[in-house]
Amino acid sequence: MARANRAAGHVLGRPGFAPVLALGLALGLALPACVRAQAVSARLTFARVFASPGLAGPVPRAVKLSPDGRWLTVLRNRPEDRERYDLWGYDRRDGTWRMLVDSAKLSSGAELSEAEKMQRERLRIGDLKGIVDYHWRADGKAILVPLDGALYLAGLDGHARRIDSAGADALDARLSPAGGYLSFVRDRRLWVAPLGAGADAPARAITPPETAPTVHWGEAEFVAHEEMRRYAGAWWAPGDGHIAVERFDEAKVAVVTRAAIGASGTTTFEQRYPAAGRANVAVSLWVMRPDGSGRVAVDLGADSDIYLARVDWAPDGATLYVQRENRAQTRLDLLAVDPETGASHLLFSEVARAKSWINLSDNYRFLKDGSLIWWSERDGFGHLYHVVQGRFTQLTQGPWVVLSLDGVDEARGRITFTATRDDVLAPQVYALDLAHPARIERLTDPAFVNEASMDKAGRTLVITRSAEAQPPQSYIADEHGRRLAWIEENRVAGDHPYAPYLPAHRAPSYGTIPAADGSLLHWRMIAPPLEPGRRYPVFFAHYGGPAFQVVTKGWTGALVQAIVARGYIWFELDNRGSANRGVAFESQIRHAMGGVEVADQLAGAAFLKTLPYVDPARIATYGWSYGGYMTLKMLEAAPHVFAAGVAIAPVTRWELYDTYYTERYLGDPREGPGIYATADALLDAPTIADPLLLVHGLADDNVVFEHSSELIARLQAQAVPFEMMLYPGQTHAVTGPQIGVHLWRTIFAFLESHGVK
Repeated sequence: MARANRAAGHVLGRPGFAPVLALGLALGLALPACVRAQAVSARLTFARVFASPGLAGPVPRAVKLSPDGRWLTVLRNRPEDRERYDLWGYDRRDGTWRMLVDSAKLSSGAELSEAEKMQRERLRIGDLKGIVDYHWRADGKAILVPLDGALYLAGLDGHARRIDSAGADALDARLSPAGGYLSFVRDRRLWVAPLGAGADAPARAITPPETAPTVHWGEAEFVAHEEMRRYAGAWWAPGDGHIAVERFDEAKVAVVTRAAIGASGTTTFEQRYPAAGRANVAVSLWVMRPDGSGRVAVDLGADSDIYLARVDWAPDGATLYVQRENRAQTRLDLLAVDPETGASHLLFSEVARAKSWINLSDNYRFLKDGSLIWWSERDGFGHLYHVVQGRFTQLTQGPWVVLSLDGVDEARGRITFTATRDDVLAPQVYALDLAHPARIERLTDPAFVNEASMDKAGRTLVITRSAEAQPPQSYIADEHGRRLAWIEENRVAGDHPYAPYLPAHRAPSYGTIPAADGSLLHWRMIAPPLEPGRRYPVFFAHYGGPAFQVVTKGWTGALVQAIVARGYIWFELDNRGSANRGVAFESQIRHAMGGVEVADQLAGAAFLKTLPYVDPARIATYGWSYGGYMTLKMLEAAPHVFAAGVAIAPVTRWELYDTYYTERYLGDPREGPGIYATADALLDAPTIADPLLLVHGLADDNVVFEHSSELIARLQAQAVPFEMMLYPGQTHAVTGPQIGVHLWRTIFAFLESHGVK
């Protein structure tokens, strides 16, 4: 459910972190110096926050090492246009950086197809331009670059040629593991083209033609993209011998008319949207050879109303592994499939604890010896297990959680992972030995919040870290965490965009308050310089929904500092139901959305009012997406606790939201309609007695505008006053160099007009 645009605010679901990818060798390098505009004033304004270059500094994306180890490649945004990315490479032979693909020069300027626009929204990159992804060819001599709906094969000399056989509007382009084939989706079918040393052969559709326009091959369905973090619909086997292909039919999925209201016109889309309690797609999985021959259906079981959660190949390509989840999301089965026949058998199942659900994970690895490193919450916290012939050996344990499985060195029996073992607010990278799992080695600096990825051999780390006054940095490290070279030091000094504002940067303070059940709720506060005897207004930001953690010790971003610079105290709190605190803490939100999380945030407001430097009459509550829903529920539950509320793109009626997210937490509305009535924000909307600003993008395809239009009608029908700002053409993010400025000026003009200043 969620996009996480930190500059815009928190939105439903997970943060949009795209992990940096494999690096195999230590490199003595630093990224090329870019000309960065020096700020002319140390006063941090909303206009500067949304201008280029971005105040967080250069943040490389998609760090990869070429298969032959010669090149390190990254996507870098431009100083003059922070949303446009180009492909850069570092040649280890001569120690030089060069731009391999200039997105502006190569761009055709063609409009993206609606399908690709929607996919980018699902990937949380809808606002990016230029090159957003790329793939190395297996021989290390060329790179596949999707751009403006076309596919290009770029050489290392800066020359790129268009792959004409792919045509226009090719989706989900991928190179096979051995480099023999290119696959992509076009016209709802999967196409494959052999890749030779010379000219590429014509592509051919390897999936059968379908008469029904509701049938798709090789694509991930809506909820897989939006909620399951499964973006692929086709999976190549090692060695290129087979490819597994998803087929889904959305004929039974209800059609909704989605209007994208622009500044000078409205475009409507007839979209198949699986709303809670309604039909999902009919999904099946097939295995075939690269030419489409030998096609067999995978046996997914007798129950057709399931989710195809994950698909993976064994390292030798002899077995296909499928994770099958029931619709209630209380059971996850791991199936082993024979790719020649499609026959499957159950290896084991994960069953959710009572009054809880299964959290899907990518933290697993199939090993060459047939065993499996697996992540599970079976003991109440997310931990790693070694599964050998059905027997589980727990590798990590304790009242903390493993956030990611970063790498496995099979030869040495070494597992590297990121976890909250030392501090739930500052995750660290750790390693353990399979033979002695109790001996855990911390590899990173506890002064930072850390994320990591590794090469396939599990020998080289790429670590991304940040701290409260340090925007994200990335570096290469050995398996013990020793830094070998910076990828981007991003030090806030000299001509760094944030350097002029660093002297006025305000550090956060942290603490906890107890929830009604005794749970400790973490909060973060950032205050302007406090004068004795003076009381300050509070900008109380919240998210509140599951699968996300707000309070960390990492970089909060320049927007927060700009708000504090206006004389406001910034405050946020993680309530029960939020992520990374274990099953019992998170599950309290089940069948009770709008309950415990509202109570906990109100406890945060009560705490603020005890502080001598807080003006209890000038506390504003603000949230985006699930946070916007929380604003409404808090104003409804506790009139006059807040001086005003800001709700951006709020969910108001959960029956309008999709099956996978909503039913995970509230169940099927056909089985418990009363749960939905209580959770919705419409019934009690007329009781709102405090100033309310409602904001929504009129092209939002995540929390569609109908959520707000129903609220607007309900408030107007009861003569409840409120204020509103709508953004034509804007999606769920509502952002941009000028739109962002307008939005935040609007928010504070509203607050100040109601005395919150």
